Amino acid sequence: MPEFITIGEPLVVFASDELDLPLTRAVHFKKFLAGAELNVAIGLSRLGYDAAYVAKVGQDSLGNFIRAELEKSGVGDTFITQVSDYPTGFYLKEKVSNGDPKVAYFRKESAATHFDLEQLTNVDLSQIKVAHLTGIMAAISENGLTAVRSLLTELAMTDTLTVFDPNLRPALWQSEEVMRETLNDLAKSAKIILPGISEGRVLTGLSRLSDIADFYLNQSEITQTVIIKNGSEGAYVKSKNGEIFTVEGYRVAHVVDTVGAGDGFAAGLISGLLDQETLRISVQRACAIGAFAVQSVGDNNGYPNRQVLETFMHSS
Repeated sequence: MPEFITIGEPLVVFASDELDLPLTRAVHFKKFLAGAELNVAIGLSRLGYDAAYVAKVGQDSLGNFIRAELEKSGVGDTFITQVSDYPTGFYLKEKVSNGDPKVAYFRKESAATHFDLEQLTNVDLSQIKVAHLTGIMAAISENGLTAVRSLLTELAMTDTLTVFDPNLRPALWQSEEVMRETLNDLAKSAKIILPGISEGRVLTGLSRLSDIADFYLNQSEITQTVIIKNGSEGAYVKSKNGEIFTVEGYRVAHVVDTVGAGDGFAAGLISGLLDQETLRISVQRACAIGAFAVQSVGDNNGYPNRQVLETFMHSS
């Protein structure tokens, strides 16, 4: 039985193979599996965990590709619904030598935007130890928002550890104000909040890491810990029990692609918590997988297996 659950929109990414060419000029692309929540599920599966990934895709070639790749990844397609009414979402991504690549999404009215809460009835939530939700699923449609809110609310008063990553996608929201209000409201039902530093500043209007953490710790009795991702600098952690610390990031020789690093961070964190490691060690593991992620093309191709991860952490 799965110990972990996440819901989201699986995507196919066509990543440019031509360095520093804008998408308008690029003509050669490689096809990969993508999607923030899916990246987390794949990262955990690669480390040996049984992950329940619940999603909806189209009855089309991209949907078939996703199901086949899920089988290869070890996540499996047990909880994937395939429909003929709506297409599978995809996006194009630049290849860059520096900074974050530009992307172009094609996901409006995708199958995932019509997510049905009944899909969750196939999962025995009583066996779930950690649930991971993001602001992306909440942003793609009212159905997605309802699903995220329902799952967070249902699990809030249980022993299940709920991890919420705001994962800002401003283009998917009606306005920045709606985005802030909605995501901060959802965060009230999560036990761990996982914003990036720039995301925390946008959502709270605050600059200092401790103030951003306090914003979430003080707005809800449910929230116990805030972990602020700070890129190559590592992470800042603050908990209601008084625990406060920072974890240094792992240095890498060359950054290939930053997309998927935050999802790798989440996978590392959750894996440590599932192993009942301390919070500090779990965050160190999160930073390590984030470092792996930025060194590979593709959103999740660089995620390590357990042996590779342990060797890397011990040697570093």
